[in-house]
Amino acid sequence: MTSPFVRRQRLATELRTLREQRGVTADELSKAIFRSRTTISKLENARSRPDMGDVYGILRFLKVPEDKCEELYVIAREAADRGWWDHYGDTMGARQRMYANIESGAATIREYHQTALPGLLQCMEYHWALIDLDKIEGSRINYVPEKSVEARQRRQENVFRRGGPSVEFIIDEFVLKRLAVPRPVMVTQLRHMVQLVTREPRFTILVLPLDARVPPGRLPASAYTIYTFPDPADPCLVVAETSNCLVHTTPDEVAGYERLHDRLRRATLPALESLSLLTDTADRLNEQAGP
Repeated sequence: MTSPFVRRQRLATELRTLREQRGVTADELSKAIFRSRTTISKLENARSRPDMGDVYGILRFLKVPEDKCEELYVIAREAADRGWWDHYGDTMGARQRMYANIESGAATIREYHQTALPGLLQCMEYHWALIDLDKIEGSRINYVPEKSVEARQRRQENVFRRGGPSVEFIIDEFVLKRLAVPRPVMVTQLRHMVQLVTREPRFTILVLPLDARVPPGRLPASAYTIYTFPDPADPCLVVAETSNCLVHTTPDEVAGYERLHDRLRRATLPALESLSLLTDTADRLNEQAGP
């Protein structure tokens, strides 16, 4: 399916551009279609599911040509769609819900992780171990653990489906060295990753060594994910895993992350060496006694 999240971004840009091209203010538009200024703001900033009646009223008032209207009606309907993640609501975690929405229509996914392994690669045992950490730390859990695990599996099924996106994971070696979960769980997790990537050529894991010489430029302040989509008119976007999970959609912001990702990739181990490191690390941990 097409990602409703991404279609809302596209619709927002299209509506705002059409209004500005015609020299109409948001206040004037809201009065013309008998809606609040807040309604226009939410539509133009992709902060709500679009109402088809509002979209129709806006396009009619702005005298948009019929062929353009038909194009935007399709986009608006897709932007208003509900996906399987909406049935979970926030029981799966608000952040994971957003990821599921964006992933649903992605053509390519590029990720960098520096403190934890990618959610799309996590086996059930590893995910449960992370949930246990949340409980131990006394953090306020804003999700239902069982629903979170179940939804994680559905996300993986969507991305791993036949004809799904190609995915590249850059993982900092630090994640392999400092264990956040019990050794047996980490062994299971690392072997799961190797098996997954070995049988699916669309997925690539690249390890960034601790002593890597990254080409000059800024280093990532957090984990991030870069998404592209089949329709070239849909905006590429980046999700940076800060405390609030920032979404970047402007071309300059996305281009900056793409340059950053290319620099990191040039400093990683080759794909086969990366898989060998994962295998060797799993074997070493398996030989060590205790948790």
